[in-house]
Amino acid sequence: MGTVLPALAPHVRFTLGGSDRTIGFVIGIFSVVALCGRLISGPLADGKGRKVAFLSGLGCCTLAGAVYLLPLGLTGIWIGRCLQGLGEAFLYTGAAAWAVELVGTHRSAQALGYLSSGIWGGIAAGPVVGSWLGTFGRAAFFQMLAGGIGFLLLTRIPEHFTPHEDAGTLRWPSKSLLLPGFAVGFVNVHYPVIVGFLVLHLARYGNSGRMAFTAYAGAMLCSRFFLGGLPDRVPPRVTFYFGLTAMAVGLLVLASGPRPMVAIPAAAGLGLGFSFPFSSIASVVMRRAPNHERGSAVSILSAFYDLFVGSGAFAAGAVATKFGYSATFLMAAAALLASAIAGWYVLPPAHEEAPLIQESSAA
Repeated sequence: MGTVLPALAPHVRFTLGGSDRTIGFVIGIFSVVALCGRLISGPLADGKGRKVAFLSGLGCCTLAGAVYLLPLGLTGIWIGRCLQGLGEAFLYTGAAAWAVELVGTHRSAQALGYLSSGIWGGIAAGPVVGSWLGTFGRAAFFQMLAGGIGFLLLTRIPEHFTPHEDAGTLRWPSKSLLLPGFAVGFVNVHYPVIVGFLVLHLARYGNSGRMAFTAYAGAMLCSRFFLGGLPDRVPPRVTFYFGLTAMAVGLLVLASGPRPMVAIPAAAGLGLGFSFPFSSIASVVMRRAPNHERGSAVSILSAFYDLFVGSGAFAAGAVATKFGYSATFLMAAAALLASAIAGWYVLPPAHEEAPLIQESSAA
């Protein structure tokens, strides 16, 4: 999905004659549409099947690449970004619900960890491929080609899905998902801080921002791939609060303006911690949710992610303008306290998780 990102802004600004404000809205519309798409993708996955939702996501991403290539000017960019936002929402919801269904809820954290590793790895590799391709047109064609290949491969994989009579209807999110959503959401307030201000903040302290971001992303990917199953084997409350603690330490160290030898390990610790809270919360939510509501549960948790990343970006910009870059890291650390409070009421005590953990170990 990220192949067009390196060339998107120059293409809009110089080739199509758009303004800087247009660039901002074109980039931001993706998250808005993805947030709205989450509310639809869950009922679709529960009512029509996980494969249908997954295919819908791949189809939207493929179609977005095709629309970028059409001579529609800025209109084509707007349509393509909207399709890509829908595609991301449907793709993740269908894939996550399907993965958990295939392996069982007792291994849900591991399944979500592998899935997240693949998605984040693709998001990280996309801009690299896009930069290598050189032009917006080539990047758009690659997106269309890659999405189309994925779509065709997925059609060959069978799904044994039996719809539930109550599944597939649009409804207001259950109150039982609000606290898990807030616990996940507040964790992600740090993400726009890292993406937007890490490099700028560390430029005055040895200019290690790019290396620190690489350490952050690398630690997160490796941890999700190799340690993603921990919430299935130890109480999720343990992994959740371990993750929050590691994140808080990393953010506070980065806020202090450390030199490279400290900043890079701190960023790696932040990425390591970030790999645990979502899977810890999601594994508990998926165990509690009936099979015909798991797609909706995944989509609502993901919607909170989009909501808090978007609102966190606006908040971080305002805080940075008034108080400086360091304050944005303190803001993100404070958000972790709110996540810790919400998580306390979501995650069961260790003794209540023991039977499930033993079942997971036996499996």
